[in-house]
Amino acid sequence: MTVKPRPYLEGTGLFSRLDIHFARFIGRIDDGASPEVYLAAALLSRNQRMGHICLDLASAAKEIPASELAAAGITLPQPLSWADKLRQSPTVGSPTELAPLILDDRLRLYLHRYWEYQTLIAKEIRKRVETTLTDLDMPRLSKGMSRLFPSPAGAETDETDWQRVAAFAAVTRRFSVISGGPGTGKTTTVAKILALLLEQAGTVSFRIALAAPTGKAAARLREAVNREKARIDSPLRDAIPESVSTLHRLLGSLPDTPYFRHNADQPLPVDLVVVDEASMIDVALMAKLIQAVPPQARLILLGDRDQLASVEAGAVLGDICDTGNFHHFSESFCRILGEITQEALTCPLDDGNESDAPQLSDGVILLQKSYRFDEDSGIGRLSRRINAGDGDGALEVLASDAYPDVQWRTIPRAEDLPRAVRKTVVSQFGAYLKHLDDPASAFQAFDRFRILGALRQGPFGVVRLNEIVEAILGSEGLIQSSVPWYPGRPVMVIRNDYALRLYNGDVGITMTDSAGRVRVWFPDGKGKFRSFSPLRLPEHETVYAMTVHKSQGSEFNQVLLILPSQDSPVMTRELLYTGVTRAVHCVEIWGLQPILLKAAAHRIQRTSGLRDALWERTAP
Repeated sequence: MTVKPRPYLEGTGLFSRLDIHFARFIGRIDDGASPEVYLAAALLSRNQRMGHICLDLASAAKEIPASELAAAGITLPQPLSWADKLRQSPTVGSPTELAPLILDDRLRLYLHRYWEYQTLIAKEIRKRVETTLTDLDMPRLSKGMSRLFPSPAGAETDETDWQRVAAFAAVTRRFSVISGGPGTGKTTTVAKILALLLEQAGTVSFRIALAAPTGKAAARLREAVNREKARIDSPLRDAIPESVSTLHRLLGSLPDTPYFRHNADQPLPVDLVVVDEASMIDVALMAKLIQAVPPQARLILLGDRDQLASVEAGAVLGDICDTGNFHHFSESFCRILGEITQEALTCPLDDGNESDAPQLSDGVILLQKSYRFDEDSGIGRLSRRINAGDGDGALEVLASDAYPDVQWRTIPRAEDLPRAVRKTVVSQFGAYLKHLDDPASAFQAFDRFRILGALRQGPFGVVRLNEIVEAILGSEGLIQSSVPWYPGRPVMVIRNDYALRLYNGDVGITMTDSAGRVRVWFPDGKGKFRSFSPLRLPEHETVYAMTVHKSQGSEFNQVLLILPSQDSPVMTRELLYTGVTRAVHCVEIWGLQPILLKAAAHRIQRTSGLRDALWERTAP
């Protein structure tokens, strides 16, 4: 590598002040650290900020644009020689050693804490999937499956009922994942799973906890489960819980610490935990969740594996699902499934060797039929084209008159944006401002429409978009934009406050109470609302427009998705897919064709060892 004094990393544009500070910290521990160690520490910190769990020495050169490396005057070392230099440092240890940094045998460098998170997740999942359940009443399960997942009357089809397969997998395993896009019936399926498990237990004392990463996602899960509960044909359906909590609330956040009341030493008092929107869970929170679930309890994760990964480090759901790879179900799974449900699945050749079908694959089910977006749905077609990386196909759908639920518009110049968006802002946001005398009505109207942006800053970022919306509504006399806390101001919490039980992503609306006091109202996840003085709120921001990342766990009748006019690293296939699928009835996209095409071709790749740890992939 190019050898320069340690400060050579500064001013290159590659590293933040935090990255440089961390590299200096490692340098102080390893007095006289080689340039290779200093560079690796800075890159590892940079990778953590970008959502990676580790730094893969073998692929580092592919992850950083060559032009940026050249501009910084940095030539990365050869992976093997780089690893040799790192092993000579007292700050770097092997997976069995205690050191600030861990280098595994596949040349991946971790912060010790993240190595522990990854190891714990893999260990706990493998332990659960290897556990054989012996107390199942199979005749009762067969009757329950027939009742809750009946075949359509008079229908003869070879089409697999993946909801039925998912239910069987969840009931017969301590760990399972049910993935699928919007409208594939994840919550419908899980409500029936709850009924089946209650019937297996034969008692209402079977303890169930339902949770989601954010307050909004928790509220949506509660509504969906309660809606399905009323339709379920089960003698124990009344025992299905009606409350859903955030993960932080479930685990018991300890104020001003990263720890929770429930952990491996004090597990949750439950027999089953169901977590929705699992794609939003980062590696640290997943590790804390999975060790708090008792070994004998079941854990069911729901989520869309193709959505954006968590804001923090890791793409845990994607790693668990081994997204992009196909795995057969085991022969034993297919045989018992057929006996109980009459579903026939593709299995490996019956040669007595199931090494190509890890036990984990039997518990990872992808729901493949959308009941929201049919073949005539533009949103459905558009999302499938994007998910397949077919940018040209996506533009064809957007340009077609056959799909009125999707629209495309070339983005205007930044200075023309206020005029271009004015009519939409007045008509869409004007509706909820008429309901500020009732929180339930205000939230229902507000959630019919949202502006989504790819970026936070910039001429088309959500900060600027929120300023534009406030100016338009103020000029129309719909809000009092001259004061900070005007009735109708929507805000999103961006920092957890465990004392108030307000968490990152929670959305509130400003209204006056019966005494004329200005309060900010938030859903409590149980169908009611809590109000707070604006002065008590944790860090927050106005949220007429929100980033696609922040929109996860939400859905809106109509969405206006505004893309940047220039390419950005955040513009990926997953971002487009997530933004489009937040819309239930209509999505309008403003952008430039080259930007959309490039984004559709760019897939998120987060460096991690969790896939290998779970799926036993052979090292290169």
